Amino acid sequence: MLTSMVCRYEHFETSWYEKWASQLGFFDPTFSRVLSYRKIWEWCGITQVLAERGMLAQGRRGCGFAVGKEPLVSLFASLGADVTATDRAHEHSEARWIETDNHARSAADLYQQEFLDEAAFARRVKFQPADMHSLEGVPAGQFDFVWSSCALEHLGTLSAGAEFVVQAMTLLKSGGVAVHTTEYNVSSNDDTVSAGLDVIYRRRDLEDLARRLRQDLCEVAPFDYDAGKHPYDLDYDVPPYFETGRKHIKLLNQGYVITSCLVIIRKG
Repeated sequence: MLTSMVCRYEHFETSWYEKWASQLGFFDPTFSRVLSYRKIWEWCGITQVLAERGMLAQGRRGCGFAVGKEPLVSLFASLGADVTATDRAHEHSEARWIETDNHARSAADLYQQEFLDEAAFARRVKFQPADMHSLEGVPAGQFDFVWSSCALEHLGTLSAGAEFVVQAMTLLKSGGVAVHTTEYNVSSNDDTVSAGLDVIYRRRDLEDLARRLRQDLCEVAPFDYDAGKHPYDLDYDVPPYFETGRKHIKLLNQGYVITSCLVIIRKG
């Protein structure tokens, strides 16, 4: 099984990444292989974690946060799960998400026909606005799994993101699984961006979060902090992104080299 971990290039050569990246449609016909990009890694990692823990099946119920237009909602529904998809209410969403077409206002915004037909989607998916700062209106103790993909770092502060992760555990049934991805600071365990539009979590922040979760009787899958030694791990992308010819696995952001990390939690 996957464990909590930092993204590194060798993951892109695994069977689990190839399987889910292919199903999600991220295939490069020029090179006859799936694309290597950290956002795709997040979606593939979340899917693999839930699949190998038996969460993506009929009778399972999941809740996704800040789903935007991500393909996971349709994919999970196609695999049999019932999904409650959430995003911030349109009137409270930041302009950058609306302008880049990364905000969902209804279930119709999430339907992708390559995964399942409209009737099956309508049976298995419902949408509701939700504020990740409070989770008001999202029923507690009703879900087998919850997930978010690079959302908690946009809540204003490191502590606000951590608080969301902790509070989201109250939505799960006993034994339920939470899986989140966020930005990870590869270059420093001391200095970081702790407040603002996009915060960056350090190893120390993740360790503090894990201790807090364990005090609440939640199991945190052990962290693999190895950020990789492959040339693609070391040759980080710089702005303007995707125009340098470098792999977008590590990147320079606000003065720090960052990548994605995966956090896996089971409710005790």
